[in-house]
Amino acid sequence: MLNRFQGWIARYWGTVLLLSTFFLFWEIGVRLTHTPYYILPAPSRIFHVFFTRLPLLLAHTGVTAVEIAVGMILAACGGFALALLLFYSPSLKRAIYPLVIASQMIPVFAIAPLLILWFGYGIWPKVTVAALIAFFPIVINTVDGLKSVPEETIDLLNSLRATERQIFLVARFPAALPSLFSGLKIGVTLSVVGATIGEWIGAKAGLGYLMIQSNALLRIDLVFAAILALSLLGLLLFGALRIMEERLLRWRRPREKRAPLPGRQTGTEDAKKL
Repeated sequence: MLNRFQGWIARYWGTVLLLSTFFLFWEIGVRLTHTPYYILPAPSRIFHVFFTRLPLLLAHTGVTAVEIAVGMILAACGGFALALLLFYSPSLKRAIYPLVIASQMIPVFAIAPLLILWFGYGIWPKVTVAALIAFFPIVINTVDGLKSVPEETIDLLNSLRATERQIFLVARFPAALPSLFSGLKIGVTLSVVGATIGEWIGAKAGLGYLMIQSNALLRIDLVFAAILALSLLGLLLFGALRIMEERLLRWRRPREKRAPLPGRQTGTEDAKKL
């Protein structure tokens, strides 16, 4: 555990130093200019509100986390299925691919009110926005991953009379996994934004809802505390996907050089003795 903590410090000390410097200048600037907390609160006040209102923040964070999780599941399943259709059907790709790209040109704010009108103020409008905003990177990255298999590998499998199903399981799917996880990691960060926007338009709970209510009451410190909770939630989801990627893609790691067995001399030492 100590070694893991030391490794984390050695890896992220630059980030910690940069954030500490930023918060220090922020704190000094607010205090020197006597800026009211309802305009720009100091970091010390934001962290104080964060820990004192932690039960409230956790309750709303749980709502937002469920919306993001369900949206990501729908985006992952739908995105992977569509990527397979686009890869194995060139005619379908020519018809649908431009529509998939064009769908990203539509602002999320433009469709969120319609989703509220169609589905009400429950969980599904937020889930739909989160799924739609994460759908595009999953589809694009998965298609690119399926195309990344070298032609020599496909020719070799065809010479062995492998079926397309076997080629997919042996070559294409493993090759697409890294790209799929890249799309998922991009998608989960975007889904956090999508769920929050959905809560801004209309919701009864969630961090986005808490931001809107706190802003109306001029509780800007609570707004920043909700932003901090949302950032931590996004980092947690991103880290979970990264851990899952490392566990499932262990075969991508280069093999470590094996140390010689104790008591056994290397070939160079043997040559010196001759």
